[in-house]
Amino acid sequence: MKSPIPDYLKQVLEHVRPQDGGTPADYIETLAKADTSRLAVALAMVDGQIYSAGDDTVEFSIQSISKAFVYAMAIEDAGLEAVLAKIGVEPSGDAFNKLSLERGSNRPMNPMINAGAITAHLSNLSVDEEVYEAELRDADRNMGIGYMLKAAGIITCVPREAVTGYIRQCSINVNVKDLAMMLATLCNAGIHPVTGESIIPQTSVRQVFSVMTTCGMYDAAGAWVSRIGIPAKSGVAGAIIGALPGQVGIATFSPRLDERGNSVRGVKICERLSSDMGLHMMDVSQIAVATVRTSMATIINSGPDAHTDNCNRSVVIFSMRGVVRFGGSERLTRAIVRELDAPNPEDPGSGRAHDACAVVLSFHEVFSLSPVAKRVSHEDIFRLVKEGRLVVAIDPGDVLQIDRGAAGEKFKVVETEEQARYEIGGTGCQAVAQSNDW
Repeated sequence: MKSPIPDYLKQVLEHVRPQDGGTPADYIETLAKADTSRLAVALAMVDGQIYSAGDDTVEFSIQSISKAFVYAMAIEDAGLEAVLAKIGVEPSGDAFNKLSLERGSNRPMNPMINAGAITAHLSNLSVDEEVYEAELRDADRNMGIGYMLKAAGIITCVPREAVTGYIRQCSINVNVKDLAMMLATLCNAGIHPVTGESIIPQTSVRQVFSVMTTCGMYDAAGAWVSRIGIPAKSGVAGAIIGALPGQVGIATFSPRLDERGNSVRGVKICERLSSDMGLHMMDVSQIAVATVRTSMATIINSGPDAHTDNCNRSVVIFSMRGVVRFGGSERLTRAIVRELDAPNPEDPGSGRAHDACAVVLSFHEVFSLSPVAKRVSHEDIFRLVKEGRLVVAIDPGDVLQIDRGAAGEKFKVVETEEQARYEIGGTGCQAVAQSNDW
């Protein structure tokens, strides 16, 4: 079975594709010539799983999105107190390239505007030289910010060095999958989800997310938090990053920008994801966490109406518990795919249930399913049935709220494990556990 999540992401892209407002950043020659048809989205889970759709391998310059990561590096290098002495954390309410400093302290208002990012700048390794040269040709305003910072005593280096370093940092090439994994690292308390390497201290991650929440979308930050409700940062190449700490990193790409410098389609994608997936950090409609447990059993038939076709065959049981939101449903989907697909030599233990005669989904201990968790679970069921598998849901609380007719004859909903065994093996059916208890 294929995961429904990539298909969902494709649907999201097609939903926003008709949005043709905005224009590419016209003050940077290379960006002004961008292909405005490009559109992509990626999600990276905190265990390293990535889902993407659209132009997900197309590279673009990271631009101001680099500010979030350089800010984290500056904190690690100099310490939070030293950084706060030079850069504030308050929303400016101004455009990202405004020549302004905080009254009294002469600090840049926050690290997400150009003045703060120039102050925080640290050198980077690889850049898109064409973008770098194009930005450098039109760097007068940023040079002005650099000299303003030097005059205010915020930086002590040669202003041109700070500005050119900042422009190089903004010229690094990435794609949406790169950015989503970078965000997943932050979401995973600064630990890289794949390598397990600690990249950024947890306290720095908290500071970065806090500033991204209040300042990451410039003078649109208030509207962003109220409508979408996740820490985020945009870049004028057309990318937006967002995060739900502890769960998922998000990246979108579309070059058309609104008057505030944020991707028009990117904002719409994030609105849709936040609404569908219940990502808004102020959402208190559902509380707690979900877990998924997988177990196997062998069917033994002894009754007069035993289903002999299933005798001595395996059944795979996926049991969920708690409040299930997108993260929980994604883990269920991944467990189903891993257990039911053909064994993969590179993934020991996969494919254990490849020949299972039935799939049991137990929602007995599930308190509730969020709307997106229902959609993902429904799609899992539809796809399993389409493959010809018998699917039995144990759902005494009707948390699935599924149209049973739409799923077909091979889908059954019951209230107890005994009823599930009957649907699989008939009267007198017994299930002998191979792993865990069922």
